[in-house]
Amino acid sequence: MSEFLMDYEKKTEVIYMKQKILENFLRYIAINTQSKEDAETFPSTRSQRDLAQLLVDELQELGIDDALVDEYGYVMATIPATVTEDVPVIGLIAHLDTSPEVSGENINAQVIKEYKGGDIVVNKKLNVVITESENKELKKCIGHTLVTSDGTTLLGADDKAGVAAIMTLVQELHENPHVPHGTIRIAFTPDEEVGRGTDHFDLKKFGADYAYTIDGGFPGELNMETFSANSADIIVEGRNIHPGAAKDRMINSIRVMGEIVAKLPPDMAPETTDGYEPFIHPMHMHGSVDNSIIRLILRDFKTEGLDIQKKMLEDIISEVQKKYPKATISLEISESYRNMREELEKHPHVTENLLEAAKRAGMEPFWKPIRGGTDGSRLTAMGLPTPNIFTGSCNHHSVTEWLSVDALEKVVATLIEVIQINCERS
Repeated sequence: MSEFLMDYEKKTEVIYMKQKILENFLRYIAINTQSKEDAETFPSTRSQRDLAQLLVDELQELGIDDALVDEYGYVMATIPATVTEDVPVIGLIAHLDTSPEVSGENINAQVIKEYKGGDIVVNKKLNVVITESENKELKKCIGHTLVTSDGTTLLGADDKAGVAAIMTLVQELHENPHVPHGTIRIAFTPDEEVGRGTDHFDLKKFGADYAYTIDGGFPGELNMETFSANSADIIVEGRNIHPGAAKDRMINSIRVMGEIVAKLPPDMAPETTDGYEPFIHPMHMHGSVDNSIIRLILRDFKTEGLDIQKKMLEDIISEVQKKYPKATISLEISESYRNMREELEKHPHVTENLLEAAKRAGMEPFWKPIRGGTDGSRLTAMGLPTPNIFTGSCNHHSVTEWLSVDALEKVVATLIEVIQINCERS
């Protein structure tokens, strides 16, 4: 075959794959799978099961007979090996839910073909604009097919882009059974966005030797370290008296809580930090005169830094307590997840294979710390080494979320390479 025909065939294959990816992605975001904090059920919302069942149906149509959704809403399935050699079992994981912070109901996706550069007006009436100045990655997407919402909802690329990438890979392997690979295990998890994505994840049943999450990040971005994370609840108990007779008797918990929030260090906020800098972030607050509660998240790449943040909160509470001696102020700390880097460094082949796969897929890969966490953080701590792969999406949890379909095609290409490298290097 001539070089021209080979090049033409390759371009045709890429166009075909991009179309499949886009179709898959648009089908999945049509199901609103927002998770819900503090829900008593698992998963926290019924709609996550709806998407889970759709994926099981599609996997079974592609010949994966063991695909199922379990009692907790986890989807698991097996792609059998095409080689006879004994090679490690790879897991591929994405999460079903979208953030509860922004609506995922009735997403109206807007597809921009051959993006020409500049700002993207998502919704003129609401003045929702994806600006080139705030989205440096856009300059790398000239000519790409981009997808946004209509500015009234999030897009859902976090993490239905990851779901679409894995499902497209399954389709590719079904259509091309000659691709050499060992056993591949697939999992789609619920409630990742509310920190419960691995609460009922059965490692033994999953049976992978190592895994990759496909969850966020721009093309070429690979992740082997995350924040270590705790959550903190501060509770203030006051006393409510009729305001007309409140002098020297009322203890207004809202006022007390306001002083606590005002004393949080402004140079340790998400909006004032970047890179490896830690932060303390007040997330939710509700209260009345007699009782107020605030939920904060504590983040640091060094786990010992969380103890420093706890001490900072204790000192702030002590200071405010002196001013309001009749108020009762308490602090409750709970563990969320831990930085996965230390454990991943014990399994260098997992990250080395991924780096090589991204290069073979035509990327210029780079390692970047995640200022957040993934299911991989907990899975790694549980004993399953699980770094993260980019999806080509940005501005997660917001109405300006966007996705490059071209970048997501590179994710699928990377996954195809990584399963082959696993065979080569086993």
